[in-house]
Amino acid sequence: MTYSEAIRFLYDLRWFGAKFGLGNTFKLAELAGNPQRRLRFIHVAGTNGKGSTCAMLESVYRAAGLRVGLFTSPHLVAFGERIQVNRRSISQSEVARLAASLRQWVEQFPAGDHPTFFEVVTVMALAYFAARQCDLVVWETGLGGRLDATNIVTPLASVITNIQYDHQKWLGETLAGIASEKAGIIKPGVPVITGAEAPEALEVIAAKARQQNAPLDLVTPADAQRPPLDSLHLPLLGRHQKANAAAAVAAVRVLAPQVPVSDSALRAGLSRVRWAGRLQLATLPSGQKLLLDGAHNIGGAEMLASALREYFPSAKPALVLGILRDKDWAAMCRILAPLAGRILLAPVHSERTAEPRALAEACRLANPQVPASEFPSLAAALADTAQDGFVAVAGSLYLIGEAMELLHLSPAKAGRERQLNEWSGGDRLKR
Repeated sequence: MTYSEAIRFLYDLRWFGAKFGLGNTFKLAELAGNPQRRLRFIHVAGTNGKGSTCAMLESVYRAAGLRVGLFTSPHLVAFGERIQVNRRSISQSEVARLAASLRQWVEQFPAGDHPTFFEVVTVMALAYFAARQCDLVVWETGLGGRLDATNIVTPLASVITNIQYDHQKWLGETLAGIASEKAGIIKPGVPVITGAEAPEALEVIAAKARQQNAPLDLVTPADAQRPPLDSLHLPLLGRHQKANAAAAVAAVRVLAPQVPVSDSALRAGLSRVRWAGRLQLATLPSGQKLLLDGAHNIGGAEMLASALREYFPSAKPALVLGILRDKDWAAMCRILAPLAGRILLAPVHSERTAEPRALAEACRLANPQVPASEFPSLAAALADTAQDGFVAVAGSLYLIGEAMELLHLSPAKAGRERQLNEWSGGDRLKR
């Protein structure tokens, strides 16, 4: 199998949607020789901040001298971003090799119970990390936790960054319901670290931890002001990243008896962390400043708004906005539109995109003093910002990936690979 054939195989799996349950993943993993049994994991769930927290944990343990696997989603540009060892993406030849094996195993499933894209990629990652003999794997959930394909592992620790509203169609309409799905990653006796603050969410997480006899470590805003974070410069912008860092520090300390990390390695890892597309500030050759942020839900929009006020208090950027229609896009427009000098609405390159016209109407209601213009594509919207000194691009990680490619901010030229992020879910998770 060639790499292009492997991408086609993975692309075709999109037609099987998103199924919630662990049966297929367990079966695929068994066919692969149960690679998860040869690995150690930190399992990370939560509404926002999962990827950033994973990046911090990976950077710390790599600074400590470990070979660290990193599994995250979605990818911004190239598929290989999802599966990394010591921050090097899986090679195209390895993707092709593993896809060939997985295709053979997938063919053993009955037609009515076909594995999905995410189930296949999860096992691909496990096989790759085991083959590379990773000392530790930082393992991000896809959607939810309880029935997410990643939940076939028993980790050294479970991290739940926070609980906010997102994916209500599948996870539930209340914070307690969403917390119940995220808390599904808690395993018997395995320590849990959480930065969740909402009382109804914390109650659910604490109850699940008690039920599983799992030690629970609550991370509070005060922890973000304690050593080493009180004197450390984080490369990632935003106060919320201090909260993510506090969760990462707590996890490192909880696991210190099993996976020791020196104070110098902890500080070095946090001070060198990188994570694209999250309040990423870039300067183009023209001198134009860009802020790229995958603020894809209400919580993300609030964090972006807070960062704009904190770091750019006098700026009124040109705001390029594209949002998926299954998000609360009207509320996101109300949060972000008042901060813009002008607003450019573009479609996300996705079947799930919200229409620019609807976004424009919501933005005009939120900020009638500035123009809100609709564009047929992100490329057209970005071209229209050529004379703007400061541009913020936000609303969806899919949009950020396309922007990075269009603006040559990513070395990858993946094109079609971004479409692998497309999926359609089933009904709300069954309890």
